[in-house]
Amino acid sequence: MQSSTSITTTEARRIAKRLLNHWKHKFEVTETDQDFKIFMPTATVTLTPLEQHLDVLISSENQDDIRLEGVVLDHLNRMAQQEFQADWVRQ
Repeated sequence: MQSSTSITTTEARRIAKRLLNHWKHKFEVTETDQDFKIFMPTATVTLTPLEQHLDVLISSENQDDIRLEGVVLDHLNRMAQQEFQADWVRQ
Protein backbone atom coordinates (compact mmCIF):
# COMPACT_ATOMS: atom_id res chain seq x y z
CA MET A 1 0.00 0.00 0.00
CA GLN A 2 1.08 3.54 -0.66
CA SER A 3 -0.47 6.45 1.15
CA SER A 4 0.36 10.11 0.69
CA THR A 5 -0.64 13.53 1.94
CA SER A 6 0.55 17.11 1.74
CA ILE A 7 0.60 19.22 4.89
CA THR A 8 0.54 23.01 4.56
CA THR A 9 3.37 24.57 6.54
CA THR A 10 6.27 26.94 6.03
CA GLU A 11 8.38 24.94 8.51
CA ALA A 12 8.45 21.65 6.58
CA ARG A 13 12.22 21.09 6.78
CA ARG A 14 12.37 21.76 10.53
CA ILE A 15 9.44 19.45 11.26
CA ALA A 16 10.80 16.66 9.05
CA LYS A 17 14.25 16.95 10.66
CA ARG A 18 12.77 16.79 14.16
CA LEU A 19 10.79 13.66 13.29
CA LEU A 20 13.87 12.06 11.71
CA ASN A 21 15.89 12.77 14.86
CA HIS A 22 13.06 11.48 17.05
CA TRP A 23 12.86 8.14 15.22
CA LYS A 24 16.55 7.63 14.39
CA HIS A 25 17.11 5.87 17.72
CA LYS A 26 14.51 3.25 16.82
CA PHE A 27 14.73 2.95 13.01
CA GLU A 28 17.27 3.37 10.25
CA VAL A 29 16.99 6.82 8.66
CA THR A 30 18.54 8.73 5.76
CA GLU A 31 18.66 12.41 4.92
CA THR A 32 19.38 14.07 1.58
CA ASP A 33 18.95 17.62 0.32
CA GLN A 34 15.60 16.56 -1.17
CA ASP A 35 14.01 14.31 1.46
CA PHE A 36 14.13 12.40 4.73
CA LYS A 37 13.41 8.64 4.93
CA ILE A 38 12.49 6.53 7.93
CA PHE A 39 12.81 2.78 7.41
CA MET A 40 10.42 0.88 9.66
CA PRO A 41 10.22 -2.93 9.70
CA THR A 42 7.30 -3.11 7.22
CA ALA A 43 7.12 0.46 5.88
CA THR A 44 9.15 3.40 4.66
CA VAL A 45 8.09 6.96 5.45
CA THR A 46 9.41 9.62 3.06
CA LEU A 47 9.18 13.27 4.08
CA THR A 48 9.77 15.81 1.32
CA PRO A 49 9.91 19.40 2.58
CA LEU A 50 8.91 22.09 0.10
CA GLU A 51 8.52 25.83 0.51
CA GLN A 52 4.83 25.87 1.49
CA HIS A 53 4.15 22.26 2.47
CA LEU A 54 5.50 18.91 3.61
CA ASP A 55 4.81 15.94 1.36
CA VAL A 56 4.47 12.65 3.22
CA LEU A 57 4.58 9.23 1.53
CA ILE A 58 4.12 5.95 3.36
CA SER A 59 5.09 2.82 1.42
CA SER A 60 3.94 -0.20 3.39
CA GLU A 61 4.17 -3.95 2.83
CA ASN A 62 0.77 -4.28 4.52
CA GLN A 63 -2.23 -3.73 2.27
CA ASP A 64 -4.28 -2.01 4.97
CA ASP A 65 -1.87 -0.01 7.10
CA ILE A 66 -4.20 2.89 7.87
CA ARG A 67 -3.08 2.93 11.52
CA LEU A 68 0.39 4.02 10.43
CA GLU A 69 -1.09 7.16 8.83
CA GLY A 70 -2.39 8.18 12.24
CA VAL A 71 0.91 7.41 13.95
CA VAL A 72 2.87 9.50 11.44
CA LEU A 73 0.42 12.41 11.62
CA ASP A 74 0.38 12.30 15.43
CA HIS A 75 4.18 12.46 15.53
CA LEU A 76 4.28 15.29 12.98
CA ASN A 77 1.80 17.21 15.14
CA ARG A 78 4.00 16.71 18.18
CA MET A 79 7.18 17.72 16.34
CA ALA A 80 5.48 20.88 15.02
CA GLN A 81 3.63 21.56 18.29
CA GLN A 82 0.44 22.19 16.33
CA GLU A 83 -2.44 20.21 14.87
CA PHE A 84 -2.34 19.39 11.17
CA GLN A 85 -5.18 17.87 9.23
CA ALA A 86 -4.30 15.27 6.60
CA ASP A 87 -6.29 13.95 3.66
CA TRP A 88 -4.55 10.69 2.83
CA VAL A 89 -4.64 9.36 -0.72
CA ARG A 90 -4.23 5.57 -0.87
CA GLN A 91 -3.01 3.58 -3.85
